[in-house]
Amino acid sequence: MKILAISCQLLAVSFFGLKANAQQTAVAKQDTSTKADSYQLTAISLQEVIDQALSQSAVARGASTSRDQSYWQWRGYRANYRPQLGLQGTLPGYSRAVTPVVQPDGTTDFRAVRLNNSNVALTLSQNIGLTGGQVFVASEVQRFDDFNGSIRRYNNQPVVIGLLQPVGRFNELRWARRLEPLRYQESGRQFVEERETIAQRVTELYFDVLGQQVSAQVAGQNVQANAELLRLGRERYGLGRLSQSDLLRLELNLLTAQQAEAQALLDARNAAVELQRYTGLAAESLRLQVPDTPRLGAVPPELALSQAQQNRALVLGFRRRLLEAEREVARARGTTGFQATLAANLGYINQAPNLWDTYAALQQQQQVSLSFAVPLVDWGRRQALVKTAELARRQAQTEVQQEQATFAQEVQVQAAQLGTLATQLALAARVDTLARRRYAIAQATYQVGRISLTDLTIATAEKDQARRAYIEALRAAWVAHYRLRTLTLYDFERGEALAAE
Repeated sequence: MKILAISCQLLAVSFFGLKANAQQTAVAKQDTSTKADSYQLTAISLQEVIDQALSQSAVARGASTSRDQSYWQWRGYRANYRPQLGLQGTLPGYSRAVTPVVQPDGTTDFRAVRLNNSNVALTLSQNIGLTGGQVFVASEVQRFDDFNGSIRRYNNQPVVIGLLQPVGRFNELRWARRLEPLRYQESGRQFVEERETIAQRVTELYFDVLGQQVSAQVAGQNVQANAELLRLGRERYGLGRLSQSDLLRLELNLLTAQQAEAQALLDARNAAVELQRYTGLAAESLRLQVPDTPRLGAVPPELALSQAQQNRALVLGFRRRLLEAEREVARARGTTGFQATLAANLGYINQAPNLWDTYAALQQQQQVSLSFAVPLVDWGRRQALVKTAELARRQAQTEVQQEQATFAQEVQVQAAQLGTLATQLALAARVDTLARRRYAIAQATYQVGRISLTDLTIATAEKDQARRAYIEALRAAWVAHYRLRTLTLYDFERGEALAAE
């Protein structure tokens, strides 16, 4: 009877074990199918994602738009120093009204008049950047018709050469010549810097997704390994070679691995949404490769600072801001003191009832005028405006000095970090390799019953942690790589500056 009871117990254990194995096999097949669906696409690399982001993302298009705006602003500035040809006039200038007319005796009489006063002028002008003046050549024709008196007259100026020259005024053109080239160069460098910033941000988002995909892959491997260990554990339990506590621990390990895989897949999908939104990638394209180690080693901080000072838009921005502060001081001085305008022209003029007759016996015309304004009592207004501008200039100089020191420190610190990050990445790679080898040995040793389940669990946890630490170290190295490119606008790997398109 005792032998029969033991036999029945063994048959029951075998039956339930086979049932559990069948259920576990079904779950494993479902997990394998899901994972195969997730990874059946061709993996894309970090550089491919960056290239697509730079070509089709909204932030890249915004950077291109800003660059185009700067280009057209530059074109507008250049046009101010080129000859301007224009046509203007009033045609027709008809009027029918009752207007006051002064009589020869000084009285005013109201008369009904029908008049036409039209004119057309063609002007060729050229700004003088050095002095802020303007020279021009013009030709103008005027026609007057008095329909009540049947009178028609022409006034013709075939050619007039003139000059308009401000004296003591603020010269906008002179300051534009100093500022606009700096602003245009700054915009070109800013465009390159924005593209490098995009590459850095894409790298961060890329590793956000990759880290979760790697976690899901590790968890999937753990699911398969724990499923196999649970199968062996049930066989040992049926033979009385494994305690029920260890069997339950194996089942718990399998469930924990399944939960970790499901959570990692969910986190990967959520991270992929942000990457897709930023880069414009299609949803079906997000199986990511683990990038290789950056080939860039340690960079001397002095070299990094030197390249940053030569290439960064921020350095040009420092110069531009100081010049803008100087310009505002000049503006305050040039708009509150003595101001004058010299106007002079020389040409020919004639009037006649017929247009063609105006070209006969042309008369010389000369006009010279100097208009001025001098403030006599302004209660300290000019002094207040100039002093305010001077204090703003001093404040700008102080801010630029502080920002220059911060800029230099940031570049040097970032360059100095590359060597440390490279060492940490090499150590993390070595730890990852050793942890996987140790896990493989621990798994094989556990299967033959030479170590405990606790030791295997520890080896599994160390393997997973080492893999995640390697991905984090790889992320830090790549982000630092693009961060240094952004701070210096220099490709240290190729030994050349990053130029705008």
